Amino acid sequence: MKALFICLGFLSLGLGILGIFLPLLPTTPFLLLSAALFARSSAKLHKWLLGHSVFGPYISSFMADKSISIRIKVISISGIWISILYAACFVATGKLWLQLLLLSIASFVTIHILSFKTRKKEVK
Repeated sequence: MKALFICLGFLSLGLGILGIFLPLLPTTPFLLLSAALFARSSAKLHKWLLGHSVFGPYISSFMADKSISIRIKVISISGIWISILYAACFVATGKLWLQLLLLSIASFVTIHILSFKTRKKEVK
């Protein structure tokens, strides 16, 4: 089971990293899943992830107070809407059902992001 959890942890970590660049793919849930999988399989990998200079502070901070900084909210929501509007206007032309689906997805993801508390201080 440990080997499976480690493999799933790295898969989740990879998806989380992709989520940094692909607006519809969530980053934080995949990083949190990676942390949970590593915690159950390898103390060394769990410690490495929480100590990582980029991912560690965000995972620890989110786990502590379930909040997202205003900067991350603005970047996330802006990225989602820019990519969705581009896709709806230039890729899904002539397909009203697809345009409506894309706009619905963007709306629900925006509502989900805004449902988290706003962190007062930026994670360093």
